[in-house]
Amino acid sequence: MPQERTDATPAPPPAAGRAWRLPTLGPLLGLVLLCIAGTLLNREFATVDNAMNVLTRTAFIGIIAVGMCFVIISGGIDLSVGSMAALIAGVVILLMNRIAPLGWPPVAVVMVGMAAAVLLGALFGLAHGLLITRGRIEPFIVTLGTLGIFRAYLTYFADGGALALDNALADAYGPVYYGSLLGVPIPVWIFALVAFAGALLLNRTAYGRYVQAIGSNEQVARYAAVDVDRIKVLTYTLLGVCVGIATLLYVPRLGSASPTTGLLWELEAIAAVIVGGTALRGGAGSIGGTVIGAILLSVISNILNLTSIISVYLNAAVQGFVIIAVAFMQRRRP
Repeated sequence: MPQERTDATPAPPPAAGRAWRLPTLGPLLGLVLLCIAGTLLNREFATVDNAMNVLTRTAFIGIIAVGMCFVIISGGIDLSVGSMAALIAGVVILLMNRIAPLGWPPVAVVMVGMAAAVLLGALFGLAHGLLITRGRIEPFIVTLGTLGIFRAYLTYFADGGALALDNALADAYGPVYYGSLLGVPIPVWIFALVAFAGALLLNRTAYGRYVQAIGSNEQVARYAAVDVDRIKVLTYTLLGVCVGIATLLYVPRLGSASPTTGLLWELEAIAAVIVGGTALRGGAGSIGGTVIGAILLSVISNILNLTSIISVYLNAAVQGFVIIAVAFMQRRRP
């Protein structure tokens, strides 16, 4: 005899294939139309070099957006990712500069710095998760507080200026950002791997189903014996790891960290997730849509830079308008 369903029984998650395809159709269509418009406005837009440049610059925000996607689907938010990236970059540079005089090979020092970036990101994310679950503080408040804390500590370590990587270490670290494999820049490969792993985690694992269940109805998820606090802690830790990965790719780009590093990255990451079709209220979203959303926003910035339709200083304003517009449309969606 089939078991009667009760109100406390969570609805089955959408099929993995459907979760990947349906939310991405709107952003994908928008991306295609933008690319057509960019090509018509400036022929340089359609070159391979420009495409690789757009994807490389997308990689940092895209990797963070993958982690942010899990947080928003679970019903949370993180406003501190830009400041977190800045502090991680500063601490990693200080660490590598301190180790270098010990006589270690530059490549070994760089490897230590890269590992430290991921570890610091995980620890910061873990702290967020514990404050939210054990401290019973709203995610908005926790991450708003750490946004100021992280950037203030970086400013203190840099004494209000910038922290620069030693020249020998910068040469050894450079290929992580400037190198390529099969003609594709290394950051793009890393972005693709992170996105693929994120899609598998969200659509093919129990953890991914629990994240969606918590975002849909946290109380029902608790009734269904889901360890909500543990899943939330893991989710914020995952976002911290993504921030660490993005930062270790970003450091060799400029070889320095300053109080302006990572400025407004949180806006761009949240915008990528929302534009990609993830519901602000939680419970539904896709990694595929998030990837397309991140690329779409980078394409907008690239078109503005190439055509000067409006000032490049208004890029953040454009992203803000996009977030508001998409959020408005989501509220009108049944």
